[in-house]
Amino acid sequence: MANNIRIKRLNHAFMEEISMILMEEVRDEDLKFVTITGCDITNDLSYAKVYFTVLDKDKKEKVLEDINNAASFIRGKLSERIEIRHTPELKFIYDDSIEYRSEEHTSELQSQRDIS
Repeated sequence: MANNIRIKRLNHAFMEEISMILMEEVRDEDLKFVTITGCDITNDLSYAKVYFTVLDKDKKEKVLEDINNAASFIRGKLSERIEIRHTPELKFIYDDSIEYRSEEHTSELQSQRDIS
């Protein structure tokens, strides 16, 4: 139970710190417009899946490649900011759930409009 609370705290701390690192320390301008939407750290603290979205959907693939290439740099900066014995290996994943929810909401509004 206590380990579960620790993982939740680390997930939140990772989201905040990765966002700050992207805004302040990464040189790639495309990565400055990335929004971190979630983080899932494994129980053994060896891996972390970091979910993100971008403002410009046309650059999604390029940003995905660039951010995963910068993962080791971001991991190093995280180890300086968060006191943890072993900083998990980072894997960045584009978060499609926001797009799905917005499309679902749009179609729901459209169907309500058609009914009226």
